Amino acid sequence: MSPDLLLARRDLAFLLHEWLDVASLCSRERYAEHSRETFDAVLDLSAELAAEHFAPHNALSDAHEPQFDGETVTIVPEVGAAVRAFAQAGLVSAAMDESVGGGQLPHVVQQACFAWFQAANVSTSGYSMLTMANANLLLAHASPEQVARFVPPMLDGRWFGTMCLSEPQAGSSLADVATRAVRQADGTFRLFGNKMWISGGDHELGENIVHLVLARAEGAPPGVKGLSLFATPKYVVDASGERGERNDVSLAGLNHKMGFRGTVNTVLNFGEGRHLPGGAPGAVGELVGEEGRGLAVMFHMMNEARIGVGAGAVALGYTGYLRALAYARERVQGRPLDGKDPAAPPVPIAEHADVRRMLLASKSYVEGGLALVLKAAHLLDDQHTHPSAEVRERAGALLDVLTPVVKSWPSQWCLAANDLAIQVHGGYGYTREYGVEQLYRDNRLNPIHEGTHGIQALDLLGRKLVQARGTGLQLLLEAVRESVDRARGTGDAVLTSYADRVSATADRFATAVAAAWESGDPRASLVNATTALEAAGHVVVAWTWLDQLVAVGDREGAFYDGKRAAGRYFLTHELPKVGPMLDLLASGDQLFNEVDPATL
Repeated sequence: MSPDLLLARRDLAFLLHEWLDVASLCSRERYAEHSRETFDAVLDLSAELAAEHFAPHNALSDAHEPQFDGETVTIVPEVGAAVRAFAQAGLVSAAMDESVGGGQLPHVVQQACFAWFQAANVSTSGYSMLTMANANLLLAHASPEQVARFVPPMLDGRWFGTMCLSEPQAGSSLADVATRAVRQADGTFRLFGNKMWISGGDHELGENIVHLVLARAEGAPPGVKGLSLFATPKYVVDASGERGERNDVSLAGLNHKMGFRGTVNTVLNFGEGRHLPGGAPGAVGELVGEEGRGLAVMFHMMNEARIGVGAGAVALGYTGYLRALAYARERVQGRPLDGKDPAAPPVPIAEHADVRRMLLASKSYVEGGLALVLKAAHLLDDQHTHPSAEVRERAGALLDVLTPVVKSWPSQWCLAANDLAIQVHGGYGYTREYGVEQLYRDNRLNPIHEGTHGIQALDLLGRKLVQARGTGLQLLLEAVRESVDRARGTGDAVLTSYADRVSATADRFATAVAAAWESGDPRASLVNATTALEAAGHVVVAWTWLDQLVAVGDREGAFYDGKRAAGRYFLTHELPKVGPMLDLLASGDQLFNEVDPATL
């Protein structure tokens, strides 16, 4: 498949260089060896590898999902070839420290590069995404000795990584995790329990799989404060880093999903006695970080994964939009409404107003979503490398507020773009031959993946916007106001009108959040948290669109005209939808607390 049907290279160039000015990051010590030329070269390499190694088997791995014969998981061989090509290009460690063999790319550039692979084949890219996040957690929280044994093989592409949180009885309620960790005399632990929905949990793509497992050490208190994190590999790793005997981690079965079929999804049993490392039952696990702080450490990977989920949702929506756009320009059907001659030739469906509506809506969602994801990655760079300590602190705090939005908004609205891509294709969109139905199925996982829509809503309204006396909300408002001031400062009447809309809606959002918390009762205040999350998402994306339009300025050409049209659509057709949401949030309506489940 041509890279032109995966992502828009021109849009990436605009967002990275004309909007975010990523080349300016090269003035910082960490990125001093880079330049715009090196950034563009890695982006071009990513587009090429994605089109050559990931896209061709996207439909194949969907149709022939992983199989388990009771002993071994079998995956179509193209998956292994693709992830090896990814690793051999140095992309697993692209943003990591040079000291571990990394390329020290800015996170914003690495995120843009990885979007190509997510657009080409989100299932295959999932193996690498999880491994990168696993390695990043270990680099940040594991002991030097653990890093030396576990991380290099992952960066080489020989080992893979997972995250093991959910359990059959607990689901997303991590306070109810029941997996036990029993201390051993040698300082390791033996784990006993079951984990559910583990992506990449068992396969033969590499030599080992390092599971990061949340479990409760013996004697630990109930709830999340009693959880610790354990590195628990499929094969035990000795002191020298060599792979040893099989660990007591067993594959109980596979989950067969609606989408993401190429990413093996597993039920894992720890300590069932099928394998006896050292002759004793229990999966050998090593404590990562401090005992009792497992969830805090795990959030390092969870937050990275949440941004990755948002980025994947954008990528799937984006490639669906590009396919719909190409189809609409080629497919001829019908005539203009004002056409008088029934014998006149039919026109491309892109000429019809309703098709343009669907395409423009999709364009606003996917380009707005990509801007949101890259803005978050840019904040991560500022958090870690900006020369000002104050800017670093503010960037981290703002990113903390935006993370649930970055995960959830694209998962909702770039999925809507996939839905529209099917509609633009008409009857063909409903068939497997045209591919857009698979993109929809793949993307439908993302509102659930890594914390459901509702969990992100509770996180945003229950913590991120109100903790530290509302510091997070104030930081968001300040960032929006800076963009509003820039837009007004252009003197452009249209931009000023857009700025006024964004400013007024952001202020109303803050007022509605305060009203929702007026009672001080969390149950009453959080009943409409999902409404708050969806309103916040539209406000934030409107902010990024306003910022993009300022960057467009008075530049001429079809690309910039397209940006103006998509921005206009979002700010005049989508942003007004927030008003009724904010009215509901401020009203404190308690329907969802009051309705009797027996009546549903």
